[in-house]
Amino acid sequence: MDFDLSPLLVVWEVTQACDLACVQCRPAKQPDRDTGELSADEARRFLEEVKEFGNPLMVLTGGDPLKRPDLFDLIRHSVGDGLRTNITPSATPLLTAEAINQFQSCGISRMAISLDGPDAPTHDGFRQVDGSFDRSLFALHHARDIGLDTQVQTNVAHSNLATLGHIAELVAEARAKMWSLFFPVSPDPRPAENLSCDDYEKVFEFLYEISKVAPFEVKTTEALHYRRYIAQRLKAEHGGRGGMNGRLLWRTTAVSEGRGFLFVSHTGDICPSGYLPISAGNVRNDSLVDVYRNSGLFRLLRESTARDGKCGYCEYHKICGGSRARAWALTGDYLEGDPMCSYQPSVQPELAGI
Repeated sequence: MDFDLSPLLVVWEVTQACDLACVQCRPAKQPDRDTGELSADEARRFLEEVKEFGNPLMVLTGGDPLKRPDLFDLIRHSVGDGLRTNITPSATPLLTAEAINQFQSCGISRMAISLDGPDAPTHDGFRQVDGSFDRSLFALHHARDIGLDTQVQTNVAHSNLATLGHIAELVAEARAKMWSLFFPVSPDPRPAENLSCDDYEKVFEFLYEISKVAPFEVKTTEALHYRRYIAQRLKAEHGGRGGMNGRLLWRTTAVSEGRGFLFVSHTGDICPSGYLPISAGNVRNDSLVDVYRNSGLFRLLRESTARDGKCGYCEYHKICGGSRARAWALTGDYLEGDPMCSYQPSVQPELAGI
């Protein structure tokens, strides 16, 4: 796929309304919908424009998508336009068996559910609402029983590092297709939760090893340097590509903020990602396709050599490139080197491919 022309993944923040109060969530707790959300007509036009890219994966997220009363109509419209459509609902009382059944009947390809711990105290501590863990497991198990594909999403923090193996067991038990681990982009308001560079490397080692035997795929979000870690291990073990890790590495190579990835906010802002909320336009007034292909912001982010610091001359820049969102959050410059990558490039300062 040519990422200059089309994203692999389009994520739409259907609403920011949600009844949870997750510490790591982009929007603060807000149970009520924003009056500035895309209307039903605007949303349908937006979904039709997404289809102009071809066949990207369309992800409906939030907040909690179930807070929109027209959600199922929008799902049917997305699927009817021929878009592979996934959804990431919140584990609240709105996520009933009936809602999950309706996801399936409307044509949802996969439902993503969060598990931030192997037990209620850990998970509910992240979500700040009692009962969220039990509802997450209920949703995963019900989807499993009716044959709806799922993936599990985990926010990695210091408090759950030691329990990642136990979470992986729950992922396997739910027969989820993928375990997607999210890494903090900005400092956690609880300082003890923030990961160190060494923590990242330890998690990468764990993920690499579990990927060899797990019955599900493993993916990271805002940890692009996991690809560098995989490439290093593959080089040491296989002299290059090899096994499940190799397949995952090469399938996701180069996908990052604005490069194969596109985010649209609840009010229609067109951004490189939800973690890099710099708008290059708005679907109400601008062509989604034109903004992705031709805006200065997106074109710059797709230029792998347009990086400052060590990300600019690292020999792994073509498959990694560092988190632009984390660079922006921690340094104020989205072209800076990824502050949470401990790797020191072996080639300085000229660029080198692998």
